[in-house]
Amino acid sequence: MSTVSIKPLADRVLVEPAAAEEKTAFGIIIPDTAKEKPQKGTVVAVGAGKKDEPMTVKVGDTVLYGKYSGTEIAVEGKDYLIMRESDIFAIV
Repeated sequence: MSTVSIKPLADRVLVEPAAAEEKTAFGIIIPDTAKEKPQKGTVVAVGAGKKDEPMTVKVGDTVLYGKYSGTEIAVEGKDYLIMRESDIFAIV
């Protein structure tokens, strides 16, 4: 698990996306242009939540989120997504 210097505000969560699949179940290598964005990742930072709405997810949780959820950001050479907790569908 990585440590970042970003602290999300309110109900926002910083997620490190899982790596995209490199090859299919049959061993076919997928080129970078055809890889789908992962919809699964690990929570690396969590905001304090809103008044009367405490945060459900915590650092270290593996979560599923919508295909177009969040905003992509790069911090210290790594890619992350910052999104609202409501964009997260489930903890796995």
